[in-house]
Amino acid sequence: MKKWSALLAVVLTASLALSACGSKSEAPKDGAAGANKPAAAKTVRLGIFKNVTHAPGYVALEQGLFKKYWGENVKIEVTPFDNGSDFSTALATDQIDLGFVGPGPSTNQFLKSKNFRVISGSNNGGAVLVAGKDSGINSVKDLVGKTVAIPTKGSTNEISLRLLLKQNNLNVTTDKSGVQLIARAPADTLVAMRQKEIDATLIPEPWATQMEQEGIGKVIVPWDQIPPNNGNYPLTILVASDKFLKDNRELAKGAIQANADAIDFIKKNPDKAYELINNQLKALSGKGMDVALIKAAISHLNLTTDVSKEAIEEMARVSIEAGYIKDAKKEELDLSKFLDLSLLNEVKQGK
Repeated sequence: MKKWSALLAVVLTASLALSACGSKSEAPKDGAAGANKPAAAKTVRLGIFKNVTHAPGYVALEQGLFKKYWGENVKIEVTPFDNGSDFSTALATDQIDLGFVGPGPSTNQFLKSKNFRVISGSNNGGAVLVAGKDSGINSVKDLVGKTVAIPTKGSTNEISLRLLLKQNNLNVTTDKSGVQLIARAPADTLVAMRQKEIDATLIPEPWATQMEQEGIGKVIVPWDQIPPNNGNYPLTILVASDKFLKDNRELAKGAIQANADAIDFIKKNPDKAYELINNQLKALSGKGMDVALIKAAISHLNLTTDVSKEAIEEMARVSIEAGYIKDAKKEELDLSKFLDLSLLNEVKQGK
């Protein structure tokens, strides 16, 4: 019996030794505990306009700055938009995760859905009031009885125009007693100005500069006199969905850093930046732009990560007056929850 016990002990010891050797030489199978697998690839859906006022986003894409902070395992899916209403709807309905947009339409959408936030600024100002060369318009007061184009209803540009008219005691009307507004995409507005189908437009760069250079339009109110705050108002902001912020806080912070780095790059390397911006214009719209035109347009922008809550709230009150925001009272308006600048502050502090 003792012999059998000794033999069994030898067999068990050998079996365990062989098992241990096998565990060292075999790679763990997928799903096995302790497997050192790379993180699953992730796609981030980024929205942006086909407009020079979104220059920091363009440079961040061209310079690979999003990749730098997100990592090589993150795939970037870029969706170009023509207006803020379409962008804001896409963000609110989980078609995109984050991106660049104007405060006007995004504020309107936020007050309906309340499921995305402003996480950084990108550009302040850059819109200009241009009148047709032969329109007879030489000041804002000359807009009475005229037709003025804006990119889309409820846009940041329309809100600025309404503030400008209010400063000059003018009203928006549907007849010749006041100022008539018409929505046209910037490219269509350029054609309409050439064909004298509109009298004036409040439009973002580079369209105003292009009209002026073509000799079909003249600047009536320059970008640094457009309300609110004489051009120092958010025209392009970085926003992200609540879902993306909850699940991907570090990626959101990376987007803020990429935007900040791009702004710094444009300021320090303007000539190189113009080329990068043009590359993205070609990619997003199918055609580029004369670099001299881009240069002129960039000179009319105040690129910054700062965001003025007061300016956004002022514009929101105009939207309420215009009927774009329902079930909201101007005196009760509070957009503190619309802005989440905690990540921006962390980036600024180097955290």
